[in-house]
Amino acid sequence: MSALLSVRGVHTFYGRVEALKGVDLDVNAGEIVTLIGANGAGKSTLMMTICGNPRARQGSIVFDGRDITHLPTHEIARLKLAQSPEGRRIFSRMTVLENLQMGATVVGDGNFGQDLERVLTLFPRLKQRTGQRGGTLSGGEQQMLAIARALMARPHLLLLDEPSLGLAPIIVRQIFEAIRALNAESGLTVFLVEQNAYHALKLAHRGYVMVNGRITLTGTGRELLEKPEIRQAYLEGGREA
Repeated sequence: MSALLSVRGVHTFYGRVEALKGVDLDVNAGEIVTLIGANGAGKSTLMMTICGNPRARQGSIVFDGRDITHLPTHEIARLKLAQSPEGRRIFSRMTVLENLQMGATVVGDGNFGQDLERVLTLFPRLKQRTGQRGGTLSGGEQQMLAIARALMARPHLLLLDEPSLGLAPIIVRQIFEAIRALNAESGLTVFLVEQNAYHALKLAHRGYVMVNGRITLTGTGRELLEKPEIRQAYLEGGREA
């Protein structure tokens, strides 16, 4: 496997506060890789740093063989790297269809119909709501829309930031099953930042654990699930979190 995304020695600051303290991480083509950690550990900061905002003050970020460390965010988006951000950030006044059209702007209209059918098959609930404004959808439907909008950009790497946050367990399972299907059926590479360690590690081929801006553990999803320190810290004594 070759590294589609390679993060080396990345330090990121908010003012004088060092949020990332020398992060090393790889995501290989065709993998689902998850990053778990407590709230405030720096997970979302790493995701945003990969996308260029904030910028890494030290270190390098290489995507698909190209150094993107200092590229503007809009240029990074054109490189087949798409993000479904924390908090969803859909266009609430636009319809579901208009949100999906916005996602497709970086690739043009050539395959719009085909791509639209693909994401609506993946998330059938959106198919029933294409004319509905995004802001009137349920939280789970908004999360589905955020992921579908990112997929409309035909990414080689999909970045998912806290896709299960605030959602009912049945919706969480549906979203994680959709991620699994995308990876299995089309080989989509996924980098997933999650607080729900149980679901994330069950889904992922490999995982990293972040504590206070540093990577402290790495291994396969199964290896990390079986580590006593992971079970104690993130799985509530071994129960499904």
